Parts: sequence; structure tokens; C-alpha cells
Amino acid sequence: MLHAIIMAGGAGTRFWPASRKLEPKQLLRLAGERTMIQSTVDRLAGLVPAENVLIVTNHQLVEAIAAQLPQVPAEGILGEPCKRDTAPCIGLAALQVARDDPDAVMAVMPSDHVIPTPEAFRAAIGQAAALVEAAPDRIVTFGIRPTYPAEIFGYIQRGTALTVADGDAPAFAVAQFREKPDAVTAQEYLDSGDFYWNAGIFVWKAAKILKELEQRQPEMFAHLQAIEAAAGSDRYADVLREEFTAIEGVSIDYAVMEHATDVVVIEAPFEWDDVGNWPSLERLRGVDASNNTVDAKHLGIDTSGCIIRGTDDHLITTLGVSDCIIVQTPDATLVADRRSEESIRQLVKLIEERGWQEYL
Repeated sequence: MLHAIIMAGGAGTRFWPASRKLEPKQLLRLAGERTMIQSTVDRLAGLVPAENVLIVTNHQLVEAIAAQLPQVPAEGILGEPCKRDTAPCIGLAALQVARDDPDAVMAVMPSDHVIPTPEAFRAAIGQAAALVEAAPDRIVTFGIRPTYPAEIFGYIQRGTALTVADGDAPAFAVAQFREKPDAVTAQEYLDSGDFYWNAGIFVWKAAKILKELEQRQPEMFAHLQAIEAAAGSDRYADVLREEFTAIEGVSIDYAVMEHATDVVVIEAPFEWDDVGNWPSLERLRGVDASNNTVDAKHLGIDTSGCIIRGTDDHLITTLGVSDCIIVQTPDATLVADRRSEESIRQLVKLIEERGWQEYL
């Protein structure tokens, strides 16, 4: 049976001041009327029943996610006691899924992507699940055909083409995974036509990923097994906290994907955006006649190329500004040159160093 694992533990720092520790990016409405995590669950409708959805998140976000997703059972929201990257997150989820469904197929995905073509997404996941059912030791991932030489994504190099059914998306053996490149290398990848952006979406048997983690990350796997052994007992919460905290965090790419054999990449037939920063809103929401992207009550004169977001009926006025990011919240306001967007993380770090936790 197909199960969906949604990774929802990120902090979304680059979306400060809207994104906070208790209301991070995945809980915000950035690309429409639904929040990021609501949209992620919405696009699974008809493919995965709500009882087969498992959301892994920060323990502090469990209640907020439950409030946004009443259709997901309480046991379908798993709170991590601390952040330990994607490999422990996936391992913990795989053990919980395999407990009740040893033959489970897992579709693993982030909670904060925008995919405005849900039908194509569901078809692609179905294609991946069929490839896994046909070869239980196979791992399937998705590649996004690059549109520019991005330095912020990992890349997947495709190899030999697989034979696919009529109507299915092209699929290839994976030649290799590549980390985020510099500008020159990214251009080489784009020019070659053999590379995809790594979407971070995977399909595999629960038993397969657990076998990979046991083989390649034995210390991590031992901690995860100790947690699973306590499932259903009065000690579970304590064991989860102790054992999970003891894990050394590592991404699933480093832990498994870069070493695994029989990995297939499907060329994603769906539209995709990872919504990584405030300028992403320009792509998602479009621009007005002055080239501004506005999600606020705004009045501007001689204002262009700006991204402006506000709350409620708070009026934001601008005079003679261009290429700015302006984000207003009830207790904090960001005004930045959009070319300095990457420095928002540094700004958040400085706020934390000053002990202004109320703004985080």
C-alpha cells in the first residue's frame, strides 16, 4: 500500500519576519489561499488516504499542524524532539509505517513545494510506485529539468533511458548525484542537457530504505531501532527524546542516495517551485503594472520591482523605492534590498544573538 511521508520540520528562515519558529514557512499562505502544508496534503487526494499520511515535524509544531489538517489522524503527525536532518526523519517514519504495513511503499516529499499541477504529480507518483513494485530494491527520485544555471540546488545526472509505458514520463538510471555547484559548473550542467535539479522527492519500499540505513548508517539505525522498540509503551516519549537527540544528523542524500544502486530518476511531468525566498513570490503571484509583487494593502508612488507583503488591513506606503523586499508583521518589519536576500539568515542570527527571542 502507498504511504505519503511529508517532511515538515524546516524553519524557513529566509521568510522572516513572516516565518517564525512556531509558524514557519510550511504553515504560511505564500502561493494561494491554502498554506504550504495544506496544499501538499491536498494534492495527495485520491492517491493516498488520510490515514496513510504521516507528517514528521518539530515537536513544537504538532498542534499547529493538527489544527491546519484535521483530516489527518493524530497518530499521523510525528514530532521530532530536535532537528537531525532528513535521514533520521525518514528512518523514523519508515519504521512507523513498516510496523503496520511491512510491504509499504513510501512516497517521501517536503511540505513546502508549490506544484500547481496536482493531477500530473499524482500520475508521476503512481508511475514511481509501479517501478518500485516491479523491483522492490529500486529507489525512484524525481528530477526537474533546469531552466537556468542554479547554484542553490543539487543535481542528478541521468544515464541510460528506461522503457516506459505510453503516457508515462521519461525515466532514466541515475548516473550520479552532484552537490550544489558553482556558477561555471551549473552552466555546464545546463548546457549538457543530462542534468536535472534534485527535487528531493523519493519513492521506495519502507523495507528498502531501512535496509540502506542499517547498512550505511549503523549507529543512526541502532538509535532508531531503540525508539521503535519502545513504541506503544509508557516510555516511548522519553526514549524518543533520548535516542533521537543522540543521533548525528545527516541528509538522506549523503546517507543513502549518493551510494545506492538501482536508482531511477523520472523527469518530473509536473510544474514545480521550491519557494526558497521572498523573490519566489514574484514567480508565483506575478507582478503589477509597476513590476511589483504585492500581497498587502499598499499604496505606492514611483515604486517598482518590489515585493511587498503585509498583514490584515495594515497600510504600507512607498515613495521612490525600487528593488526592495518589504514585509510587515504585527511585531517586526523587514526592509531589504532584494539583492541582499541571502543575508536574511544572517539577520535572524544577529537577532538571536541579541536575545530577542520574541521576534523569532
